[in-house]
Amino acid sequence: MTNFQVPVWGYWMMGIGFAAFIGLLIAYIHKNRGFRRPIFASPYVLWLVIFTVIPCFLVAYFSFTDPQGNFTLDNFKSFWDSNYNARKALNPDDLALYESMGLSLDDLGLGRDSINIDTLVFSLWMAFLCTVICLLLGYPAAHIMADREFKLGPTLVILFVVPMWMNFLLRTIALMSLLEDNGVVNNVLEWIGVGRQKLLNNIPAVQAGMVYNFLPFMVFPIYNVLNKMDYKLSEAAMDLGCDKWHVFYKVTLPLSVPGVVSGITMVFMPAVTTFYISRLLGGGKVQLFGDLIEAKFLSTSLNEWNVGSALSLLMMILILLSLGLLNKVDPEGEGGGMI
Repeated sequence: MTNFQVPVWGYWMMGIGFAAFIGLLIAYIHKNRGFRRPIFASPYVLWLVIFTVIPCFLVAYFSFTDPQGNFTLDNFKSFWDSNYNARKALNPDDLALYESMGLSLDDLGLGRDSINIDTLVFSLWMAFLCTVICLLLGYPAAHIMADREFKLGPTLVILFVVPMWMNFLLRTIALMSLLEDNGVVNNVLEWIGVGRQKLLNNIPAVQAGMVYNFLPFMVFPIYNVLNKMDYKLSEAAMDLGCDKWHVFYKVTLPLSVPGVVSGITMVFMPAVTTFYISRLLGGGKVQLFGDLIEAKFLSTSLNEWNVGSALSLLMMILILLSLGLLNKVDPEGEGGGMI
C-alpha cells in the first residue's frame, strides 16, 4: 500500500468543522435556554460535514493536483487517454531513439487508449439496461401491490422488503450460488432436458445481479406514489366512460411519473457505480466504471490515486445531474419514499 498523504488543510478543515459544530451547538442551547427538537439532528449534521462534505472537497482537490500537490489537468487528460501519464513519463532521449528505429507510440503500446471512456460508456449501457428491466418488472409489481382489491398486496410488500434486510454482499453471493455450474438453476435446466449452461462469469450474469439487487429501489418509489393516489380519480374516469386501460393511460400513469423518475434515479446511479457485482458474477471478465475507480485507488502508483479522484469527480457530477433532474420532475419528493 502506498503512503498517500492527506494535505494538512484537510485535517484543519475537519478540526475547524468540529470546533464550529461544538460552538454552534453551545450557542444554540444558550439561546433557547435548553434543548429543542432540532438539536437532535445535530449529530447527523456533524457526521454529514466530516464524512461527506469534507471528503468531497478532498476528492475535488486530488482531482486537480498531482502527487506533489501542484495544480494540473493531467488527471482528466488521463481519463480521455489512459496512456497519457505513461507517455509523459517517457524519456525524450528514449523516444528519439525509438523514432530513429522506426517505432511509433502505437508500436510501443503507448498510443491513445480509450479504455476509460469505453468502460464508462459500457457502464452507462449496463445501467440503462438494468433500469429498463427493473422498470418493466417493477411497475407491474408496484401496481399490483397498490391495488386495494388485491388482498396479497401487503404480503408482496413484505416479500420485497425482507431481502433488503440482508447484506448486499450476501445477496450477491447467494445469487452466485444459484447460478454456478452445480447450482439450483443448472440442476433444474438439466432436469427439464435443456442441459447445463454457463451462467456465471459473463455479462448476463452481471446484469442479472444488478437487476436482482436494485429492483426494490424501483418498486417502492412507484408503490409509494400509487398507494397515495386518490382512487376517486379512477372511479370518476370510469364514470365518464373510460375502460380500465384508458384509466391507466390517462390517470394512473401520469400520476405515477414522480415515482417512476425517482425509481429510475435510485436504480440508474447505483448501477453505474457498482463494482462488487461485476467482480463476483463476472469473474473479473466484466469491468464497470466502479471497478476502474477501485483499481486506480488500489494501484501502487501515487499518480493513479489522483486519476481515481478525477474519475470519482466525474461520477459525482453525473449523480448531481441525476438529482437535479429528479428535483425538476418531482419537486415535492412524492416518489422518494421506500415504503
